[in-house]
Amino acid sequence: MAELASLVPELLPTLRAFAIPMPTKFRGTTVREGALLRGPAGWGEFSPFPEYGPRECARWLACALESAAYGWPAPVRGSIPVNVTVPAVGPERAHAIVTGSGCRTAKVKVAEPGQPASADIGRVEAVRDAIGPDGKVRVDANGGWSVDEAARRLLSLARFGLEYAEQPCTTLDELAELRKRVDVPIAADESIRRAEDPLKVRAAGAADIVVLKAQPLGGVRAALEIAEACGLPVVVSSAVESSVGLAAGVALAAALPELDHACGLATMSLLSGDVTAAPLVETGGVLAVRAAVVDDAALARFEVDPQGWRERLLAAARFLPARFLPARFPPAPFPPARQ
Repeated sequence: MAELASLVPELLPTLRAFAIPMPTKFRGTTVREGALLRGPAGWGEFSPFPEYGPRECARWLACALESAAYGWPAPVRGSIPVNVTVPAVGPERAHAIVTGSGCRTAKVKVAEPGQPASADIGRVEAVRDAIGPDGKVRVDANGGWSVDEAARRLLSLARFGLEYAEQPCTTLDELAELRKRVDVPIAADESIRRAEDPLKVRAAGAADIVVLKAQPLGGVRAALEIAEACGLPVVVSSAVESSVGLAAGVALAAALPELDHACGLATMSLLSGDVTAAPLVETGGVLAVRAAVVDDAALARFEVDPQGWRERLLAAARFLPARFLPARFPPAPFPPARQ
C-alpha cells in the first residue's frame, strides 16, 4: 500500500464539506461539520472536532484516506448490536428516546457542565424504567469528574444496574485509581483515542473495557491492531459522523474477532439529516453491515464552502505517518451500500 500522504494530492480535488444541524446539543455543539473524499474504494469522511489540532487530526485523515482509497478488511458478521444514545436531556425526553428505539442497551450522557447530580440520577432512572430490568444501561461522563466525584456519583447511580461507566475521569492514572474504589466496570474512551500511546490503558490497569472509534484511531486497521494489543473487551463507537464516517465504525465492529457488547453506532438520530439517501440506522437494535454512498441531493441540503476544510486537511496531512495501514488486514469485498 502506498504511503497515506501520497494520496492527498489525488483525493483533495474530490473534497466536499457539510454542516448538519443537531436537534439536541451534543458535546457542546448543535452542528456537526466535516468533509468527504471520494476515491477508488468509495467515500471517506474527515470530521475531527473543532478543538483538535493538525497532529491529532492526522489520525482522522488517515481513516478517511483508508476508506476512500483502500476499503476495509473482510467482515466476520453481517450485523452489529447497538445501543441507543441518550443526550443530557430531561427524564421525559430520555424515556421517550429509549422507548422509541429498538435497542436493548442504552448509553446515557452524564456529567453535563452546569447540570446538578440530580439531573444525572433522574435521567438514568428514566432510562432504566424505559428499557426494563433486562436491558443494559451504561453511562458516559466524557472525563467530566474527578476521582472523588466519580466515586460518589457512581455509588449513587449503581442502584440502576450499570453495565459500565465510560471515561468517568480524564487521565489513565485517575481511571486506575477509580477502578480500585468502585465496583462498576470502567471503560476507556478519550484516554485511548487522544493518547499518544493508546496501549498504555492496559499497562496502567485503567479499564475493564476499551471504546474504540475508527476516525480518532487512524482507521479500521489501526483500531484492529489496538484492539488486539489491548486484549480487553471492545465496544466500537461513533464520533457522531454522517453515514459515510459511521460506515468505517461499522466495518471495524464487523471485523473484530469477538464482539461481546452492543456498540455505540446508532447515532444517526443525533443528526437532523445525512449525506446519503440510505442512512445507516438501527432496526430492532441492530445495524446492518454495509457501506455508505454520498447522494448529491442529500448532500446539497447541508453542503458548505469547502475551503476551510481543505486548509485543515492539508495541515493534518503534514503529520500523516506512513504506517497506518497494516498489510496483514487486506481489503476485501464489502457489502454494498443501499441506494
